[in-house]
Amino acid sequence: MDEKKHIQQPPLPDPGEVILIDKPLTWTSFDVTKKLKFAGKFKKIGHAGTLDPLATGLLILCTGKMTKQIDNYQAKEKEYSGVLVLGKTTPSIDLETDFDADFPTEHITQTVMGDAVKSLSGKILQIPPIYSAIQVNGKRLYELARKGKTDADVEIKSREVEISTFEIDTNHFPEISFSIVCSKGTYIRSLVRDFGVACGSGAYLKSLRRERIGEFHVNNALTIEQFIESRKEKTTGIL
Repeated sequence: MDEKKHIQQPPLPDPGEVILIDKPLTWTSFDVTKKLKFAGKFKKIGHAGTLDPLATGLLILCTGKMTKQIDNYQAKEKEYSGVLVLGKTTPSIDLETDFDADFPTEHITQTVMGDAVKSLSGKILQIPPIYSAIQVNGKRLYELARKGKTDADVEIKSREVEISTFEIDTNHFPEISFSIVCSKGTYIRSLVRDFGVACGSGAYLKSLRRERIGEFHVNNALTIEQFIESRKEKTTGIL
């Protein structure tokens, strides 16, 4: 009787994983994705929701078959904390660009700021900032902005978003600490811009941190260094 030939089984498909990273300041979301792909030797990896370079906090990355879940994670509500400053503006609405205008703040009372918060809560229409990755006529807005185009030069369509929580702390006026819970597609920089306008002034975003995406919290995230170290331990068998 002939011996049965050994049939080599094909490798099992990579089930993938969900990685929570606390994105550091100045890194782009693409920078983090590229770094993790190299460190983890992943064939397929993507992130579930961009964070601006000057923002920190939770970035969800999916690998392997879990990349199919990216849209589901992107659709979850987001929670942010940060600081905005009244009385000045920048073209990018954050500190990526230089100040371009000064505005009065003497008239801004607690009532004025409270009314501004109310007007920007619930379901609202929001115009994304010119410094964003949205495409208009095949060009990303930030590319047009860096060529000197402004909001007045480009037609940017408004979008409906929902701000379910908008809380402010005015103890260090004109710096305003805030906490926001919002829907997918919300631009915090646009909210800051509109808050300044609603106060009869101007505003820019000084700092921003993403605290949560759905049930995933930044407190459970790894730094990039911690992730790299965990991969070293995994490959060397160190417990």
